[in-house]
Amino acid sequence: MLHRTPRVITSNDKCPDKGTLQMLFESEETPLLRYAFSLVRRRAVAEEIVQEVFLQLHVKWNDVESPRAWLYRSVRNKVFNYMRDNRRETIEMREPVTEGLSSKSDTPDGVLSKLEAIQVLHETIDSLHESDRELVQLKFFDGLKYREISELTGLSVGNVGYRLHHILKELAGKLHPLGMDVNP
Repeated sequence: MLHRTPRVITSNDKCPDKGTLQMLFESEETPLLRYAFSLVRRRAVAEEIVQEVFLQLHVKWNDVESPRAWLYRSVRNKVFNYMRDNRRETIEMREPVTEGLSSKSDTPDGVLSKLEAIQVLHETIDSLHESDRELVQLKFFDGLKYREISELTGLSVGNVGYRLHHILKELAGKLHPLGMDVNP
């Protein structure tokens, strides 16, 4: 399990401005939780990982040039470490995605159709290779730009675009036989 490392503060330590760190926390906590959850599929574990990464950022603040990229890279690494250390855990719990699904004009059948389509989409994304699934998550669920994805994954910007293009074509090919038309 994850352990907290206590920080020893000396008079030479330069702490981040509380306002800056607070603003970063407020803007990035939710996307980081979504990102971690999409990889580990367990809310409590995702929350623990994100909390630990923010604590580490506070400790390493002076050494971090790009805090946002550092946060995502650190969450990614901690998730992979967690998954490696807990391979025997086979619990896969997907929490329902119902936010924004229905409007007053939707019929129960319409809402059910949307839920089924979302389920099929998630299952299809889950069938992708882990690295491809991560690119889809970062681009389409977390809204990152190719440059930001490049910084997080170590891929070139061009390679990110190339891979996403081919991943979308693969997804479209898998979804089309299921009656879902997608324009890659």
